[in-house]
Amino acid sequence: MTTLTERTETKPAVTRPGALAATGHPLVRPPAAAHLSDEQVAELGRELDAVRDEVLAKRGATDAAYIRRVIKVQRGLEIGGRAALLVGRNKAAWVAGTAMLSVAKILENMEIGHNVLHGQWDWMRDPDIHSTTWEWDFVTPARSWQHTHNDLHHRWTNVVGKDRDVGYNLLRMDADQPWTPFNLGNPLYNAILAPVFEWGIALYDLEIPEYKEGLKSKEDMNRDLKAVGVKAVKQFTKDYAATPAVAMLTGSGKQALYGTLAANAIRNVWAHAVIFCGHFPEGTDTFTEEMVEGETRGDWYVRQMIGSANISGSKFMHLMTGNLSHQVEHHCFPDLPSNRYAEVAVKVKEICNRYGLPYTTGPLPKQVASTWAKVFKLALPDTGRFSLKKKAATAGAS
Repeated sequence: MTTLTERTETKPAVTRPGALAATGHPLVRPPAAAHLSDEQVAELGRELDAVRDEVLAKRGATDAAYIRRVIKVQRGLEIGGRAALLVGRNKAAWVAGTAMLSVAKILENMEIGHNVLHGQWDWMRDPDIHSTTWEWDFVTPARSWQHTHNDLHHRWTNVVGKDRDVGYNLLRMDADQPWTPFNLGNPLYNAILAPVFEWGIALYDLEIPEYKEGLKSKEDMNRDLKAVGVKAVKQFTKDYAATPAVAMLTGSGKQALYGTLAANAIRNVWAHAVIFCGHFPEGTDTFTEEMVEGETRGDWYVRQMIGSANISGSKFMHLMTGNLSHQVEHHCFPDLPSNRYAEVAVKVKEICNRYGLPYTTGPLPKQVASTWAKVFKLALPDTGRFSLKKKAATAGAS
């Protein structure tokens, strides 16, 4: 039986465009890229390969120092936050402790955990900061998440029917997903999901639909259930047993429990907002399977760029989003160090503009509002509209 560790180690961390042909064309290109010739798409691919190669050539001590500094700050915040909650009967200490622990959890999940698990720092050869050894402060086990996220989502980005991140098996997030009365609850489901996002992801990573469809064996399901159960016990023990138990010595047990609950909820709401802004705001595209059949390296880049959206903001905003505010660049180069995405973004945006491709970006409030507008809109049945993607697929097949 294949273990989770074996599954991760025998597959690449992400599906790289280098595995695709340099020339050719898919059965049909997305409407946003339909004006590009095969030669233009191939040249675009070469330009983006060059951008990646340039960063790889410069990657070194400065980058290593950056991630180690972020980890040091994160651990300091977590220790400080839990220490403050030990005397949480004092309101100022409770607020400070909850705030520090919330930021620590956000940093660990977003800028550290997510990016370490993508293999962005494997080149350092540090066994403590490596995609095969890191376990993050999130209910879903790292190895399960690497499979559904790295292996599947990054391979099939926004391909309806292939990328289950388009709605997470819960929400209707694309007009080409069939409407059912269940979808009327779209806004309610999303509102409930946000504060418990880590549990939603843990459930999603079990791949229950795949198991029901016979695409996942009973042995694999039992293995994954055991792994998530063990991880859940560890998370519960750390946040809801150990910290409150020690705080009881100062009469602050209840306050410490409320503090860890609040910190997890804050982290969950933040992660939910950032992640949903990555592919669902107005301006992002989704794709049919025909659009990836015969996809070249250049076409893969095109799909990542027009299927993703950025969040504009300050350096602090980029840090707190784990640089997923540069979602376009992350999807083009998922294994590059996250601290390099800001410099890469300038070049990627210029390439998009030059080739006439959309480059979707906007401040967080705008992107969140756009995403929620889609959640509400797609809760309702369509009114006989024939989607652009289906039109393109029909035209390409004829």
